[in-house]
Amino acid sequence: MRLAELSTAAPAVSARPMNSIWRTIRNYILWSYERGSLHYDIMVTLILIFVIGSPWVINFKDKPIDKNPHATGVVITPDGAGGFVYQIAAAAVDGSSDTTIRQSLLRVIEPIAGEVSISKYEAVKDRAGRIQGYKAWVQR
Repeated sequence: MRLAELSTAAPAVSARPMNSIWRTIRNYILWSYERGSLHYDIMVTLILIFVIGSPWVINFKDKPIDKNPHATGVVITPDGAGGFVYQIAAAAVDGSSDTTIRQSLLRVIEPIAGEVSISKYEAVKDRAGRIQGYKAWVQR
């Protein structure tokens, strides 16, 4: 009859399952699975879930910028006779007399067009009769 030997050494734990997990993670990171395999399909699915689902979870703060189509309030169109018609918002023009209105119009137009002269201008009014802006015919 043989007696069992008593061993004080700990039984060897297999490291294979942990190595297998790290190998799988490494292969996901390095994108080393063949197209059409289960792991490849899982990676693509995870990417699609992230791309489609992230805007609902993550606030990217990416809203379009509100743009004023005419930041200066000036719209320029050719008049067909070699000059231009400048349409200027009423808020940019001060004055009630002819000379003060012309000076205000020139103060807005000259930084855009250089030295010019106003041949005529007219007020643009809304249906209620309030002045919304001015049209000025300009010659160089």
